Amino acid sequence: MTPPRILTPPRILIATAVPAERDAVARAVSAAPPEHRSAYDCVAVGVGPAAAAAGTATALTTAALRGEPYHLVVSAGIGGGFQPEAPVGSLVIADALVAADLGAETGEGFLSVTDLGFGTSEHTPPPARARDAAAVTGARTGTVLTVSTVTGTARRAAELRERHPEAVAEAMEGFGVAEAAAAHGVPVLEVRAVSNPVGPRDRAAWRIGDALAALTAAFGALVPVLVLPLEESP
Repeated sequence: MTPPRILTPPRILIATAVPAERDAVARAVSAAPPEHRSAYDCVAVGVGPAAAAAGTATALTTAALRGEPYHLVVSAGIGGGFQPEAPVGSLVIADALVAADLGAETGEGFLSVTDLGFGTSEHTPPPARARDAAAVTGARTGTVLTVSTVTGTARRAAELRERHPEAVAEAMEGFGVAEAAAAHGVPVLEVRAVSNPVGPRDRAAWRIGDALAALTAAFGALVPVLVLPLEESP
């Protein structure tokens, strides 16, 4: 499907998993000038790639049927960071959104859905858009993994890093959001604030409040940038 032409002003859908993430982003949007606020819709689409894909697709379809299509979709929220690249409280902008556990286990190792010939396991944001977003937020760029089961052991964290050496974070929705966006021919971006290390599950070490505050700060910087015209990336 051919991406829609960018109109003035552009319309941007921000898809989060849960209301707390949506509200963190909405606080930044509500503080922006009116001409910027009107470009954004923030929606909590659900937890996990399936719910994220369904919720995002519904929002995209509804907007298209109204004659008000979105021109960019942003998957946003908190997530786990691979250490030491993405410490707790830091920001990550995806340069690739990868379905890390969509595929098949074999005696020789894991085969992705791409390896199996059943589609794609990776979506790529417009490179210039990802670079600009990282520049204004001070975020690190890298692969953000989408998982259906959050990593809770050092062994699984090591396995994921072995398969995806460029991974800096994991979350549960980015790839699902990207699948819906791709079906509508709309570019996607993923923004994650790190609330915990990827590895052994230790709720006491999580810093959800700090990560949500970082997410608000990130979108305070992103709101005026994301409404700039989407250039064709090199």
